[in-house]
Amino acid sequence: MRKAWIRAVLGAAFAVSIAGPLSAQQTSPQPAAADQNQPDQSTAPAPPPKPKHTHTQKPPAVSQTNPDLDADDQLAPSQMKQPMPAAVAEPGSAPAKPVHPAVHASAEAAPSHPAGGAAGLANTHVVACSGIFGKDSSHLKLAMTFESKNITFTDVEADGGAKVQATVLFPKDPKRRLEVWWSNPAARSETHLIVIGGQSTWTAPGGMHLGLTLAQLEKLNQKPFKLKGFDKNGIATASSWDGGALADLPGGCISGVSVHADPKASADAVGAFAPDKEYSSSDPAIRAVKPTVSEILIGY
Repeated sequence: MRKAWIRAVLGAAFAVSIAGPLSAQQTSPQPAAADQNQPDQSTAPAPPPKPKHTHTQKPPAVSQTNPDLDADDQLAPSQMKQPMPAAVAEPGSAPAKPVHPAVHASAEAAPSHPAGGAAGLANTHVVACSGIFGKDSSHLKLAMTFESKNITFTDVEADGGAKVQATVLFPKDPKRRLEVWWSNPAARSETHLIVIGGQSTWTAPGGMHLGLTLAQLEKLNQKPFKLKGFDKNGIATASSWDGGALADLPGGCISGVSVHADPKASADAVGAFAPDKEYSSSDPAIRAVKPTVSEILIGY
């Protein structure tokens, strides 16, 4: 279903790059990212020089002079009124830890999920078409933000059982899992596709998340949209937002969704919508099979 969505939404150029030789991606040299995080000690600032004179006693007042000292040894007023120097960082100190990506600050600022309640919402992260998820992102930027122990670069499933190398955030936590595919997999850079699937609680641009109904999607889009009929697995894909709010996301990314028919819906009701034909999300018959969002794709 990903390939069908790519053709319909992102166009031929996107499809060609996804369908490219996977072997070239899998055998590409992988640059070491660890050294890039280390500060350059060769250019670290030297500690400030020690003052030439130290005084254990309070110096004489500005207006006083010591008749036992030559004029060159007297303290000038400017020497006595010097402010304390600002603190200097120790040479070779580690850079400040990056700020963690924005998380929902309050329940009012984010859509509620059908499952998980407030506890699940507190751990929900947001994908934006900028910053660490912008087009110019990289595996290294994600590692610096989420910590390297929480991400991996590995094979993920593509269309037809093929494999594509991608960065996976929180690979051992189904509710926080997120796939990031790269236009340049050898360098692990240039965001190509972000995949929210399975049990993930990530929220996509425009407020989309897994489990939304067609009516809830229409509300986010501010109007009905079009989708293809269901395939043999009971999955349909949005083919056009029809000029709605989800068609024009800030940051230049494009979104698409797959919806899964209710397992309790009859095979005849689901089979009435051919996968090669287009239907409106407001069609009462297609709503009757109660499809919900099962996968979200964000592409550049």
